[in-house]
Amino acid sequence: MIDDLCIRTLLEPDLLGYKALRDAMLSSHPEAFTSDAESEAARDLASYRSRLTGGAAGATLFTLVALDAARIVGALTCEREPRRKVNHLAHLIGMMVADTHRGRGIGRALLAAAITRLRATPGLAQVTLSVTAGNQAAIGLYESQGFERYGRLTDAIRLPDGRRLDKELMRLVLFDQAPPLPAAALGRG
Repeated sequence: MIDDLCIRTLLEPDLLGYKALRDAMLSSHPEAFTSDAESEAARDLASYRSRLTGGAAGATLFTLVALDAARIVGALTCEREPRRKVNHLAHLIGMMVADTHRGRGIGRALLAAAITRLRATPGLAQVTLSVTAGNQAAIGLYESQGFERYGRLTDAIRLPDGRRLDKELMRLVLFDQAPPLPAAALGRG
């Protein structure tokens, strides 16, 4: 781990650095993301405001960034289902660590920080993610934090070079049952 690594939520002034990291990752690792590099490179910087806490009508719970000094070297976004019947579900998307900083525990630190925040979020019961099948390092990281595979989406990504890739679907149960409501919510407080 980097000594002066800082993990915190994405802020408006971070958007340029976030976009730079994302564009680089999409370009160098097309098999790892469902978004394509060309479309995202043309995307306006302001469109990433939806990744800020509470963005996209509240669907984005948070985006965490890892900073080495002032440079964004990692990121992870968590979205929550806004519809009432599935509001107990959250989804991790866009996990990325700069190639220059891989193997230093940054992905693990981002994931652990996200799980801690999710466990503290009222009403959440589980979190899901998808990861490209064959990405054993990422799958191992997620499994080490308690995620389990629950399915596989075949032919999930079609790359321009003709490759077709599957996605492993994974979930982490945050609570085996809904956490108890505070006594005040039950009319006893």
